[in-house]
Amino acid sequence: MEPDQERRHVTQDLADGNPRGLYFLTELANTVRDRPEATTADLQAILERHGGPTLQLTDTDAQQLRQATTHLIAILTTRDPDDAAQAINTLLDRYPARPRLVRLPGRPWSMHTRTPPTADLTHWLLSTCALALGLWLSERQACAWGQCAAPTCNRFYIDTGRRTPQRFCTPRCATRVRVAAHRAQQAGN
Repeated sequence: MEPDQERRHVTQDLADGNPRGLYFLTELANTVRDRPEATTADLQAILERHGGPTLQLTDTDAQQLRQATTHLIAILTTRDPDDAAQAINTLLDRYPARPRLVRLPGRPWSMHTRTPPTADLTHWLLSTCALALGLWLSERQACAWGQCAAPTCNRFYIDTGRRTPQRFCTPRCATRVRVAAHRAQQAGN
């Protein structure tokens, strides 16, 4: 997906009702995994786009975010709910979340974490991840997230569907796979 298309997709997702900040988490995970040296400006833009804490990231902060995101990526690659719950609980033990209801401009009330004044950015991020993913897992009773099944894409996504499990990050990837399968079938006939 081209960066401009990706940004439009993220913006559309936010307008459609961002489930518990999970689109923020997947965008951060995708960015850090795809570009391990994502710039401070890249990470700042993600925080601002998703209503993260109002702060000006330093290069040191950006490095902490990139390192902390590895914990998030580990959970997003987990498909077993018991393993995911254990990983989430480990984060909650190490980075306790103090939940509180917050209403961001133009959005409904949502649960956010409040970290102690002495906590660093890593604590905020990982407590936010643990709370968001824990709420989503407990509501869905499954790992309602995954990696795109399209051969040329492995982006993380949040499964917001109600029926069959989601397999692709966007309808575009799903269509590309269906078209390729159809063409292969036609060529075999």
